[in-house]
Amino acid sequence: MIVGVPRETKDNEYRVAMVPAGVTALTDRGHKVLVEQGAGTGSGVSDEDYAQAGAEILSDPREIWAKAELIMKIKEPLPSEYKLMQYGQTVFAYLHLASDRALTEAMLESGIIAVGYETVQLPDGSLPCLSPMSEVAGAMSAHIGAYYLSSVHGGRGVLMGAIPGVEPARVVVLGGGTVGTDAAMKAAGLGAQVTVFEISASRMRYLAHVLPKNCTVLYSNRLYIEEALVGADLVIGAVLIPGAKTPKLITRDMLKLMKKGAVIVDVAVDQGGCIETIHPTAHSNPIYFVDGILHYGVSNMPSAFPRTSTFALTNATLPYAIKIADLGVEKAIRRDQSLKSGLNTYLGKVTHEGVADAFGLEYCDPDKVLVGVA
Repeated sequence: MIVGVPRETKDNEYRVAMVPAGVTALTDRGHKVLVEQGAGTGSGVSDEDYAQAGAEILSDPREIWAKAELIMKIKEPLPSEYKLMQYGQTVFAYLHLASDRALTEAMLESGIIAVGYETVQLPDGSLPCLSPMSEVAGAMSAHIGAYYLSSVHGGRGVLMGAIPGVEPARVVVLGGGTVGTDAAMKAAGLGAQVTVFEISASRMRYLAHVLPKNCTVLYSNRLYIEEALVGADLVIGAVLIPGAKTPKLITRDMLKLMKKGAVIVDVAVDQGGCIETIHPTAHSNPIYFVDGILHYGVSNMPSAFPRTSTFALTNATLPYAIKIADLGVEKAIRRDQSLKSGLNTYLGKVTHEGVADAFGLEYCDPDKVLVGVA
């Protein structure tokens, strides 16, 4: 199979979808890997590194898209790339289709086979291709919040950690999954008083055991969240429903409960966000204010630490890329339930319920569209 690794085009996206070790793993199995010139520069990987590993370096991304049967990316194709997608070609990347109708329609129109990192799911419910970046983003969210709480960056001038005689910052974390757990750990480690909201009883019990003593775990409902917002200095959105649009847990009216200069960091923004007033921003212009509340909505947060993020992510995605290359995408999906759960669109059909529900589109069961594939 021909595997293509184009350079990322999203604003300030420095990660790359494959490292030289991945190139070697694929070429050793008889596959061909095309890498766009400069694709790994932001992650500290040179064209020479890729060439020595067995990749062919191409300067024109259009040539990669034209030749490759499997496109490996980090972030979703942007509008400039829509026209490059080909019928029957597979794109394996973070897609977050449920929050992007234009991209969904472009993928359906092109007939692309779209497999989303964020929806590849193991039988135990874990998300192996999402977890590494969730860990990075969760850890980052506490540090970003601490940064923007300073008055010189627009916040209300509250230090995260306690100083004798002065209360520490109060941090609210919405969601107790991977992002929320890492965010709570880091915020608590900085000395903040942290409240984590979660709906799963078993997860709440787990969090109560693993989180530090300056963390409180509460059942997530509107009343409790409103009470917590009154004293919150930082709110971190960490809600995830795999493949589906994120529910809004904080409405615009609820912002009135917060103190001016409080900070919101919504890590769930790439799935629509759990804050009604959030919208995607970029590293080049990351914040804006609504009703005096600072909002941070960067949708590719881990790109700020591309070296760490790239190697962590490619460790998780490479086994699936090898399986797709070895078997072909249809056989790989039929034989691997986790890849089947990651299938979002297939030859013009929506094959993920969360995406179909988000836009009122017809859902097609992957087992039915793949009938006849061994």
